[in-house]
Amino acid sequence: MIADRIEAKWIAAFVEVLKLCKVAPGETAAILSETQSRSLNVHLTELALLQLGARPFHVILPTPAQTAPVPVRSTGASTAIQGLEPAVAALSASGIVLDLTVEGLLHAKELPAILGKGARVLMISNEHPDALERLAPDPALEAEVKAAVKACKAATTMTVLSAAGTNLTVTMAGARTAGVWGWCDRPGTLAHWPGGVVVAFPKAGSVNGKLVLDAGDINLTFKRYLERPVALTLENDYVVDIAGEGTDAELMRRYLAAWGDREAYAVSHVGWGLNPKARYEAMAMYDQRDFNGTELRAFAGNFLFSTGANEFANRYTEGHFDMPVRNCTIALDGRIVVDKGTPVRPAA
Repeated sequence: MIADRIEAKWIAAFVEVLKLCKVAPGETAAILSETQSRSLNVHLTELALLQLGARPFHVILPTPAQTAPVPVRSTGASTAIQGLEPAVAALSASGIVLDLTVEGLLHAKELPAILGKGARVLMISNEHPDALERLAPDPALEAEVKAAVKACKAATTMTVLSAAGTNLTVTMAGARTAGVWGWCDRPGTLAHWPGGVVVAFPKAGSVNGKLVLDAGDINLTFKRYLERPVALTLENDYVVDIAGEGTDAELMRRYLAAWGDREAYAVSHVGWGLNPKARYEAMAMYDQRDFNGTELRAFAGNFLFSTGANEFANRYTEGHFDMPVRNCTIALDGRIVVDKGTPVRPAA
């Protein structure tokens, strides 16, 4: 277990990220947390803001009662605010919101209202600060992520192939694409730390084919490296078959079925990681409570495939898988952007 105490080096890492977010002296900064948030990161955020001369205040909400039939992990769709208007008003009136909720505001229902009045939101992933320090954003990453976003927006089709058997086609026309490089410095924008990923939310009916999760690929909901292959068959966005023997396939079948919700089987987003600092093997180095998995979503060259909510296809569900897949070749309109798990730079 890594000691949970304040370290000067961690304050310094938080200060550097907030500088990239252009936090200014006197700026109002809302620190959003809940009763089950990682208190160490909440304290580090406050100390870093004070060091920069900002005017921080806390919005602390009770962690809601569980309503799902199974444990919910790493969704990016915090339910902590629960539509509480005074909390939304306080957050939206701030210059910057530091999001330290357990699941994060990335897909939260209240996010558009918070961003709509010009607040920028930095989602600090629920990682131990040991990982956040190591993954402090590199300013050079911004241009590469922006190039990947531009390439996705210009494409009509994404294809994903692998020697393990993946053969997936994604219609990109009309998809909503976003890139995150680890900080936000413009009003009305959101980022998460760690960053270094591009994701596209396809329109309904856009994803077809087979995705093979090979041994060694990752299911981040379970915080588990797969031990045996699992093959997903997709038709018009929905997983219609989960083939495979052993624990990994059984876990996926049971978890998806537990929701009793067809939308849990749907595609949320597709994309790839671009962060050379992020390490595939990192999950083996931390206790589960100290690891949220954002690093593995961003490690360079992984094909990031996710099931669950896709608001741009009018699909909502709490059921969610993020699955970084290795050794894939990703092409946009035939132009390779990831070659057998290695990003092709520049991406556009």
